[in-house]
Amino acid sequence: MKYVLAILLPILYQIAVLAQDRPAGTVAGTIADEHGEPVPFATVALYHAVDSALAVGGASDVSGAFSLAVKPGRYYLKVTFVSYRDKIVPRVHVANTPLALGTIVLQTSADVLQEVVIEGERPAMELQLDKRVFNVSQDLSNVGANASDILGNLPSVTVDVDGAVSLRGSGNVRILIDGRPSGLTSRDPDALRKLQGNLIERIEVITNPSSRYDAAGEVGIINIIMKKDKRGGLNGTFVATAGNPYQLGASYSINYRKNNINLFSSYGIDDRNAPGYGSSYQRYTSEDTSFVYSQYNDRERGGLAHNVMLGLDYFLTEKTTLTGFFLYNPSFGVNHSTNTYHDYDEDGTLTRNVVRTEREEEDESTLEGSLSFKKDFERKDQSLTADVKWIRGVDDEATQYTEGTPGGDLTLQRGLNNADETNWQVQLDYVHPIGKEGKLEAGIKTATRMIHNLYSLETQDDDDAWTPLPAFTNNLEYDEHIHAAYVMAGNAFGKLSAQGGLRGEYSDITTKLTETNESNPRTYFNLFPSAGLSYKLKDSNTLQVSYSYRISRPDFRDLLPFSDFRDSRQFFMGNPNLKPEYTHSYELGYLIEWGEGSILSSVYHRHRTDVVQRIVSDVDEQGRTQIIPINLAEQNAYGAELNLSHAIDTWWKINTSANFYRAITEGTYQDEVLSADTYTWTSRTTSKWTVFRKLDVQGSFNYRAPRITTQGRDRSTYSVDVGTSYDIFKGKGTINASVRDLFNSRIRRSIIDNEGYYSSSKFQWQSRQLLVTFTYRLNRLKEKESESTEEM
Repeated sequence: MKYVLAILLPILYQIAVLAQDRPAGTVAGTIADEHGEPVPFATVALYHAVDSALAVGGASDVSGAFSLAVKPGRYYLKVTFVSYRDKIVPRVHVANTPLALGTIVLQTSADVLQEVVIEGERPAMELQLDKRVFNVSQDLSNVGANASDILGNLPSVTVDVDGAVSLRGSGNVRILIDGRPSGLTSRDPDALRKLQGNLIERIEVITNPSSRYDAAGEVGIINIIMKKDKRGGLNGTFVATAGNPYQLGASYSINYRKNNINLFSSYGIDDRNAPGYGSSYQRYTSEDTSFVYSQYNDRERGGLAHNVMLGLDYFLTEKTTLTGFFLYNPSFGVNHSTNTYHDYDEDGTLTRNVVRTEREEEDESTLEGSLSFKKDFERKDQSLTADVKWIRGVDDEATQYTEGTPGGDLTLQRGLNNADETNWQVQLDYVHPIGKEGKLEAGIKTATRMIHNLYSLETQDDDDAWTPLPAFTNNLEYDEHIHAAYVMAGNAFGKLSAQGGLRGEYSDITTKLTETNESNPRTYFNLFPSAGLSYKLKDSNTLQVSYSYRISRPDFRDLLPFSDFRDSRQFFMGNPNLKPEYTHSYELGYLIEWGEGSILSSVYHRHRTDVVQRIVSDVDEQGRTQIIPINLAEQNAYGAELNLSHAIDTWWKINTSANFYRAITEGTYQDEVLSADTYTWTSRTTSKWTVFRKLDVQGSFNYRAPRITTQGRDRSTYSVDVGTSYDIFKGKGTINASVRDLFNSRIRRSIIDNEGYYSSSKFQWQSRQLLVTFTYRLNRLKEKESESTEEM
């Protein structure tokens, strides 16, 4: 790691020097039509090449001339005027001397319909004070990956072996699709592995959301934006993927717009087998018994998944839009697992081998429909939005188990885990401008979530009859009703901007076990304030402080009071008495921007109460371990984060992020002290080189340091991804090749070390993978800034 720091520190020093104020340059020219006549009052704007942020704007005078004063840097210029095609002038490199662009010719809009749209290359990471935006298609290691893989590549985000997502060290993060809860994320953490990454446009990470958003999610929100085009005519992208270990996939994303109708659709199909393995060693010692065993797990998860999305924008007027959306996501998979146990006596002598096999068939589908209405008023920034969404999800799992010693009798068991879920969401939002830069926002929302989960386990006796096991059989009904309202106000006072809001949420949640008729109703009302202040120190330097109060309600799986049977020696049992967590979140951020990049540095503090942790609660005399979730007293987490995006040259771009945090947890369970004080950090660095006009090469390095947990510790892990892309068919096509986890090192390793009990384990979800992808763009061209040959 010291070598990595030795490389990064000089780069950071160079960036700090480049970020200082520089003398202003000037960009001038003349706007004319195709007949040479001047075009007066055309809008002329310069945008930063690195992130497309607006640098300066103006208008041409009566003679078509314009002049813009701007700091030296790399930009592109955009000219717009009604009835003319938008004109983009790339590679505008401003120095300390005036730059004359000459005459820029606009074409009439009649010519535009037959033109091919040029698609500019956006930076992989865009830094903003309130969020970080990741244009995931620009990261070559994401090509051909699924949504879960892509999230695992984001800075400060980790994905565990079960598909659960964590942000800044906490798993209490809210995941949205297009700014709304979705059936793709609400029920099963593993569902993100069934969503093709080719259908994703970008991902936003919001670490301290305002009162406009749902209060759920302790550390913030991850918002996945799906691809949706509104360009005129027919446009589309088609992708085919092949990989080893086995993966075949294809997808398209298209739109057709004419007059006041925009049709958009996407479809993806993905078939894969993901081999993985795990191993563990466990030792238990008490006054009257002891055991030692090791375990090896060999598994393969395979399946076929589809994603179908259809939508329609109907532009009632220029400022009023009605949007209908439909999603269907069926999948079917067969998963195999073999567990081999080796039992030892106190002297370390092998006494027995036990082999347990598992074959699971999973049939899952999500059906989703929504209707949205948006009205933009004549007054700038005044709008009204209404949304209605319905979600229906079904997940049926049938599993067969065998267990026995080599040459001995086999125990046969079978299990069913069937879940169906229905969601309704209705939301209304209104924004009203106040003065020149202020606005008032208000909204209401109601959400209903109903889950029916049937879990059963049967064993086969000597007469081949199937007998239910009562300890592993039950029927859960989960009803959740959340009603919310919020109000927010914000304004700018010179260089100072302020925003404050208050959200109220009423929660009515009931869990019921139908077999025993046990019911656990809970209702509570909470107020969730948020506030933010930002101050512009210079044109490119901004300081912001923010606060929010948030809630994390227990997941319904953590409330199930019966055991999961995937591992006969390790059981997970839910806790129906779990309470929600509450978090006070504070953050201070400092953003520096310049022509070639930006730096966002942040420090944060989170104070959590009733923290939910999974612990080992019991080990019986046969060596079977029981894991349950409990509420601990409190946790204080402190952290610092640095995000850098920089174009060192036209052919070399670098993104690097690092997050350091400390978490102090306090609590007890059955007289056992479960306090922990952990320090850890994560980092990700991506470097992308344009070798020549059509060839890009990229390397990425991920590292997660060791960390202390409530009952043990997680060891460090690292991984390296490499990729390359080559443009063909005059920019309409691209071939990508990548290797995920080049050194096969993405392995989770952990230790539990309590009095009388020790366990060490490691797990690899998927081994190193080679992916090859072909992308074709219909009526769209991919263009790097250094390749443009467009004439003025």
